Amino acid sequence: MTEYPTSQEGPQPVASGGGTDEAGHGKAPIAATEAVRTHAPGTAAEPGGTAADVRAARSAAGPPAGLPRPRAAAAPDVPAAADPGPGQGPGLEQSHDTARPRTGTEADGPVIGAPRTQTGAGGAGRHGGGAAGTPGQGSADSAARREADRLRFVGAATRRIARGIDLDEIVLGLCRATVPTFSDAILVYLRDPLPVGDERPVGPVVLRLRRTDRLRPIDDLTDISSTIGAGMDLAGATGATGELDFSQLPLVGPQGDLPAAELCEIRSGGALAEVLRGVRPVFGSSAAARAALPELLGLDHPLPRGNRAVLAPLRGRRRVIGAAVFLRSPERPAFEQNDLLVAAQLATHTALGIDKAVLYGREAYIADELQRTMLPDGLPQPTGVRLASRYLPAAETARVGGDWYDAIPLPGSRVALVVGDVMGHSMTSAAIMGQLRTTAQTLAQLDLPPAEVLHHLDEQAQRLGSDRMATCLYAVYDPVAHRITIANAGHPPPVLLHLGGRAEVLRVPPGAPIGVGGVDFEAVELDAPAGATLLLYTDGLVESRLRDVWTGIDQLRERLASTAQLTGLDHPPPLEALCDDVLDMLGPGDRDDDIALLAARFDGIAPSDVAYWFLDPEETAPGRARRFARRALTRWGLEELSDSLELLVSEVVTNAVRYAERPVTLRLLRTDVLRCEVGDDSPQLPRQRRARDTDEGGRGLFLVNRLARRWGATRLSSGKVVWFELPLPPSAERR
Repeated sequence: MTEYPTSQEGPQPVASGGGTDEAGHGKAPIAATEAVRTHAPGTAAEPGGTAADVRAARSAAGPPAGLPRPRAAAAPDVPAAADPGPGQGPGLEQSHDTARPRTGTEADGPVIGAPRTQTGAGGAGRHGGGAAGTPGQGSADSAARREADRLRFVGAATRRIARGIDLDEIVLGLCRATVPTFSDAILVYLRDPLPVGDERPVGPVVLRLRRTDRLRPIDDLTDISSTIGAGMDLAGATGATGELDFSQLPLVGPQGDLPAAELCEIRSGGALAEVLRGVRPVFGSSAAARAALPELLGLDHPLPRGNRAVLAPLRGRRRVIGAAVFLRSPERPAFEQNDLLVAAQLATHTALGIDKAVLYGREAYIADELQRTMLPDGLPQPTGVRLASRYLPAAETARVGGDWYDAIPLPGSRVALVVGDVMGHSMTSAAIMGQLRTTAQTLAQLDLPPAEVLHHLDEQAQRLGSDRMATCLYAVYDPVAHRITIANAGHPPPVLLHLGGRAEVLRVPPGAPIGVGGVDFEAVELDAPAGATLLLYTDGLVESRLRDVWTGIDQLRERLASTAQLTGLDHPPPLEALCDDVLDMLGPGDRDDDIALLAARFDGIAPSDVAYWFLDPEETAPGRARRFARRALTRWGLEELSDSLELLVSEVVTNAVRYAERPVTLRLLRTDVLRCEVGDDSPQLPRQRRARDTDEGGRGLFLVNRLARRWGATRLSSGKVVWFELPLPPSAERR
């Protein structure tokens, strides 16, 4: 008879040994029960006859109605049951089931639909004594037990499916819950692509084989002759007992699992479309399923005989999203009518879980994209400094955070380095992070001191809301002066890795977080020697549930020092490899918060590559600027650029002198390009315009735009700076 297992959550009694059944009755070992049934004449369950007479009568009458015939009944000279050996019994896999090892959950209870040895009418031999009850009472008890086992299995299976939070986990839960307890194999097809929410498909509906799972090769579901194929010796696939050895059968199909098509396009009005529209599971032997299964599995896939296949549509909240096919081998009884109810429950829970997983995946994708679009796509390449960055979202439970980093080029070849962290893990935190980052970029372009930038960020955070708080560290690096100015608003201090391998935690005033209000921020100016590396980070790198902030900072400092020792004292480690090595210090429990990391390698600009002059705002200033520029080019061996540089310097200085009231500054920088910067105290930015034929002026910026590789103008707190760049000639050699 078909017997359903108890819940997979706890261990079940071993079928081959003694014990008690679910009702509390004593059970004798199966081998002992068979010995009593075969050799003990005149038992209470079979009154008035010998064991031979009883066996003859049973052979003629067959098994009770509704129960499958035992496999041993076809061979009268073979005992009805053999000792399965220690640790084995009905429902456990034999040694030839090598396709997938069983887990503890699968091996705890009996397998649904496993063949059971009949011990008498009504199961009298189950309880060790033949006088336990009448045949009718035994049948009623057996049916009640099967219903209870079915309910326990459905409860355990749905709990297994509900554990998954993403698509793959849910499908895996369905496969592991049903194989081998409910079926010997399963094929799960899902729509490709899966619809999200109220989306309606615009093209043909396509099902893709998402996963297959099997207890043993499923080729034995059909005739052996068609499975093994012509040319294969049948004796090579049989064991010593003459039974088919499943491990010797060929495996074909996707991923070497089951012989099924990987893609299936549902034809409108076809047999498969009608079955899926009906929602309810159907037996593979039904007319509708026999027409639909070839369309789903492929025309070359052989169909199992009898009710050994169940086709269950997977319907979500609004539409069918796939199908599941449950298969049983001839070793087990076929599916029963009540098994369709079990398949329907499993399919419903799986489909609803997949619907939720798809929606969750879409929301997580939107959140990730929102946060990543608020971070810089790439870092600039300012003169005198090299940059590298990393960003890691938090764990699955808190993927959205408010960490950000930025590098902003400033006038005078300087660069602003920013790292911040908005408190909280939500879409709101990510949105506030975007607003604060935009505000910081705007304030940086005004060339405000770092302390002033944090002060204005604090005011902006208070305007956004009373509970909008964040930490931020703002630093400005000057490659000409080899100095860095840092202001901090409650953020972890930066770490400076010197060229000799010494890692130092910079002493920066901590300050209060942004959004507190009514506090002053203090800036500190420090040396930034060439070859040193500054590391800015958020607290997710150094703080977790397993360690405090300062312990993490000490570990970070030691990690940087040990990494620098690997490359030698005179060679700093590569920036990209250094960032990866820093992130490797994270342990399994250190991903409670997202992480932003910004590394800056200070190369600086040598004093010999800088020329600087002050020019009084008078008519002779353009001529003096041309002479100064010519001398600098001669000293650098760049005479080829004299004509272009003198023309552009004359135009820019002339425009500055026209509006300036204080001395005009002129600076030339020789790096990989020749950069010229002209500053004055007028805040009005020059604009390029098309001069008319009768205009005497207005063509200076037009010439700058045509001859320079790049040019621009930046407003400062004390005026503006107009700059342009010229490419170095190929023959130029830097000294």
